[in-house]
Amino acid sequence: MSITASWGRIDHWLARHAPATYDVLAPPATGAELKGDAVELPPELVESLSCHNGVMSWANLLPEALPSSASEIAVNWQLRMDLAAEYDGFTVHPPASEPYWHPAWIPWADSDGDLQVIDLRPGPARGRLGMALHDGSGDFRAGWPSLASYLAEVVHSLHHGTGVNGWYPYLTIHQELWWDRGPDQQSVNGEPLVRAPVQN
Repeated sequence: MSITASWGRIDHWLARHAPATYDVLAPPATGAELKGDAVELPPELVESLSCHNGVMSWANLLPEALPSSASEIAVNWQLRMDLAAEYDGFTVHPPASEPYWHPAWIPWADSDGDLQVIDLRPGPARGRLGMALHDGSGDFRAGWPSLASYLAEVVHSLHHGTGVNGWYPYLTIHQELWWDRGPDQQSVNGEPLVRAPVQN
């Protein structure tokens, strides 16, 4: 499934079941927004940003991390470059198998400073998704082979009630989508959650 098709199905599901979350989706990025100077965006990410340039306010939109806008991607990439240069973060420090940061990691989504990255290093794993932790190293053990495969799995989860790396979709009383750990979550911050409806 293409990224555009996945976003289309996510949009449709949100509009029907979680309109409060649907309302925070940003419009597509403009051509000028996609031509940032700091970092070159891979085609998959350009396609995603051409559907939604991040979000207009915080939401629990996707499992693991919240999609960033093109400008936020550039800011986060430069911030990690600066921090890595200052603290020897480009070097792998055993027992870690990845460095704190690599210039070929593109931070497409953000979870309170932990960045979900697209790995553009050459090789057979190019394009995979992983996490670059704010206080650790890169981690691709529970990642995805591509952004397209990750978004397709989100679509499958929304329509069939399955999990995404252990995150399951719920609805709040405010008509918001909420991803949480485990299939039997009952509440968040004292407010009840219900399992998201299956829509084949």
